[in-house]
Amino acid sequence: MSTEEKSIGKKILSFFIQDVPGSSPATPSQSVTPEPQATPVSQNVVRPSETNASTDKKFVDHFVQLLEKANLPGADYFEFMQTMKSLSGLGLSEEKQFQAAWASFRTMGGVSDINILVNTANQYVQILENDKAAFLKDADAAIKERVGNLQNQVKQMQDENKQMAEQIIALQKKIEQNNSTIEKVSGDIEEQSAKINNNKAGYQVTHDFFVDQIKSDIFKIQEHLLK
Repeated sequence: MSTEEKSIGKKILSFFIQDVPGSSPATPSQSVTPEPQATPVSQNVVRPSETNASTDKKFVDHFVQLLEKANLPGADYFEFMQTMKSLSGLGLSEEKQFQAAWASFRTMGGVSDINILVNTANQYVQILENDKAAFLKDADAAIKERVGNLQNQVKQMQDENKQMAEQIIALQKKIEQNNSTIEKVSGDIEEQSAKINNNKAGYQVTHDFFVDQIKSDIFKIQEHLLK
């Protein structure tokens, strides 16, 4: 792999990064057809025209590696954008900058069909879209796996709470039934106790009567017959 091929990742990244430390913007005295060269990379500043959202470094690295691996052979969109970047310090209008870059790119890369730029750029867009689809699929799977497990845990606890609530209701009903039975049995206890106590009293009185009568007879026998 040539040095130029090795530096394609840095070139790709430089298209989406501005104010790169160590890079020297072109001046009016420079040639309009400079050779594209790798530029030191900084991932701190994102071109405002590209996005208003904050980029994530790990995804920036991911996309750079993705596009680096997908880099098509020969001069294409990326090489053209590298030429555009080298002209950014000339103070040209956007239209003039594109025209100058195309003239330089056509001479340098031997490309005469502008559609090559559009077609290859669209290929890179499709690569990014395919990667997005795969990423979202994986993300949805992760949600189902991780969040799904948590949802199952919540569902299990809710079911347990429902069962315990039903058990509590059943226990409360049983307590009420027991209290009702206790009240009835307590009345029965008092009634049966009263009956038993009455029988005890009747038994004791009758017992005492018989004992007293017999003792009285014994006394009389001894008194009248054993003189």
